[in-house]
Amino acid sequence: MKVLKLVLVIFTSLLLNNISLAKDPSELINGIVNEASLVLKSSDPVESKIIKLNDIAERSVDISGIGMYALGKHKKTMSEDEKTKYKKLFRSYFLKSFSSRLVDYTDPKINVISQKKINEKYTIVNSILEATSKRPKVKIDWRIYTKNPEKPLIRDLIVEGLSLARTQKEEFNSVIQNNDGDLNALFKVLEEFLIK
Repeated sequence: MKVLKLVLVIFTSLLLNNISLAKDPSELINGIVNEASLVLKSSDPVESKIIKLNDIAERSVDISGIGMYALGKHKKTMSEDEKTKYKKLFRSYFLKSFSSRLVDYTDPKINVISQKKINEKYTIVNSILEATSKRPKVKIDWRIYTKNPEKPLIRDLIVEGLSLARTQKEEFNSVIQNNDGDLNALFKVLEEFLIK
């Protein structure tokens, strides 16, 4: 569980980027690291940091794409009203989930090692989170959506082989399946998380 929490913190801290118009995916990740460091090191109150992190994440991450992927096969049976409701809930869930974990985190040291273009839509950026006295070195692969090369967006983070997007998909599918396919059960879980 500690590894998953670390993964979520890393993912959030690196989603934050003021230079989302960078054309090169490696530059995108380097920009994210720099921007996150500035926010996290600032003396701003926690609430202010969360607002800044959320703002940056909204410009750098394909939140809608991640959300629809997390629904898996269930998105095919949704009405337009359900999709609208879900997208709004997922956006709020995503931002609260990651920024709330990040604000207590100190400056992550991440080095971009390489990148590999998978196809016209995706590039994988490989990086390493440097070891500290409290944690070992961690391998991080970024899945960058590059369909629009002028605005690459983060679609997934794979930490030591664990895909956050896939993990989210499995969790959401479990909630829906355990409630006889009722999408409202997922909506309820997201709503409850948001009011905590």
